[in-house]
Amino acid sequence: MIFVTGGAGFIGSQFVRDSLRRKLGTLIVFDNLTYAGNLDNLESVQDDPDYEFVRGDITSSEDVLAALPERCDAIVHFAAESHVDRSILSAAEFVRTNVLGTQVLLDAARARKVARFLHISTDEVGGSIAEPGRFQEGDPLVPSSPYAASKAAAEHLVHAAHHTFGLDTIITRTSNNYGPYQFPEKLLPLAIAKAISGEPIPVYGDGLQVRDWIHVEDNCRALQVVLHGGKSGSVYHIGGGNTLPNLQVLRTLLRVLGKPESLLTTVVDRLGHDRRYAVDCSKIHEELGWSPKIPFEEGLRSTVEWYRENQRWVDRARSGEYREVERRIYQTPIA
Repeated sequence: MIFVTGGAGFIGSQFVRDSLRRKLGTLIVFDNLTYAGNLDNLESVQDDPDYEFVRGDITSSEDVLAALPERCDAIVHFAAESHVDRSILSAAEFVRTNVLGTQVLLDAARARKVARFLHISTDEVGGSIAEPGRFQEGDPLVPSSPYAASKAAAEHLVHAAHHTFGLDTIITRTSNNYGPYQFPEKLLPLAIAKAISGEPIPVYGDGLQVRDWIHVEDNCRALQVVLHGGKSGSVYHIGGGNTLPNLQVLRTLLRVLGKPESLLTTVVDRLGHDRRYAVDCSKIHEELGWSPKIPFEEGLRSTVEWYRENQRWVDRARSGEYREVERRIYQTPIA
């Protein structure tokens, strides 16, 4: 039995679909269905006998304890506020969800004697990395945005639970994910949707911010490897090895779509925008034998095709229509 928080989100739902397809056991998906939680992401597995969905808030110990069974095999903790721009506008919800929510889950894991706690973090906790360096697992955490600071704080709580109480914890830090079902605010799905419709695509500043891109399927494959074979108390970096400037990514996308580069439109840069993220993945390669399989341009092409073939999902996600269904199902307000 695996308890998956944030399982209706982009990466969490990929993990859920992959786990059920591979018959890896029973999953309880626990999600509060805020703006990025979308039950459309789980439509293909809703009738699977090994799948159960529970709506709940990770900051509520009552919600968590009511849903979490005794001696669960693992908690896989995806649930988080993750949109950097939103954290710049208001950090309070990021502290509440990412910090308090993580501590509530850690307390519940101890109370229910959960065998393993896998915490999904981000490469952003390391801050901007100078060329040609790469962020290593033992490097100091120097987050630059309120979002990254909240994720760094959550990591410290996970480490403390392992050190003080002996909880079996693992932390993964993943680079930029892309692929199907990604919330339309993020760079690639936003750019794909705008390019297809011929709308201007916003580019922050000079567009030379470097990110390491990994297809969500590769990331979730790594998470399975870490969940079942990782060393207790460890941190593992997961990256695709595709450290590319945002401008190059967008130009590649436009080439794949056959659209003109004139769609690229410069906008004022984000406050405190980190220049370069790059993770060193040698630890997961050497200890667990994992490496990414999907080349970036191949993964980008398949992602573009998915968005083209799933226009209903895109339209519902962009309009917020999917949330009307959730309101009717649960008959309670969704923040």
